Amino acid sequence: FVVEPLERGYGTTLGNSLRRILLSSLPGAAVNTVQIDGVVHEFSTVDGVVEDVTQIILNLKKVVLAIDSDDERSLEIDVQGPAEVTAADLQAGADVEVLNPDLHIATVAAGKSLHMTVTAVKGRGYSSADENKQLREEMPIGVLAVDSIYTPIERVNYHVENTRVGARDDYDKLTFDIWTNGSIKPSDALSLGAKILAEHLNLFMDISPVAAEANVMVEAEPVAVSAS
Repeated sequence: FVVEPLERGYGTTLGNSLRRILLSSLPGAAVNTVQIDGVVHEFSTVDGVVEDVTQIILNLKKVVLAIDSDDERSLEIDVQGPAEVTAADLQAGADVEVLNPDLHIATVAAGKSLHMTVTAVKGRGYSSADENKQLREEMPIGVLAVDSIYTPIERVNYHVENTRVGARDDYDKLTFDIWTNGSIKPSDALSLGAKILAEHLNLFMDISPVAAEANVMVEAEPVAVSAS
């Protein structure tokens, strides 16, 4: 995405602010607990499963979900071996969609089985396993809290260069590159990040009525936003 022309210095100001918001503040959905039959702690192994529990949890953290509800949702895996368990094996309600069904979760040997219950919820940013545990009044034995990576943004880059408007060549041209996990389009992510930034800046506008009446932004040319 390219934004130009901006007053000198505002490319870096806006680029840095939006990048931090995109990486930390956008909503998403993630796994927050897992319960595996026969497992009481994360350093266990599961009979007939190649991966240990720690590796299974790491794989579950990579599952990309879209949840059409503000409530916690339960997903289940119940597989008989031999089988390669993927995210497509997660059974859930109609308001939960698995967006990366090919993600590998575990490998089950012949004659063995794997049954687990996973909970997932919407959130923002990142929540550690300890934080997820504290949010619950009680954590039954065998239910393991996991780190939740809610942010749908995988990477954000921006760079600023000079651009010319008429005789002046000191305006800023801001270019954004945004990578997501597929649960949100980059254009939607950028717009949502800008909305979050604007709503926080509006808190300062209410300090004095002078700001509402002032006209301080004079543009030599209309600012254009385009997909690069």
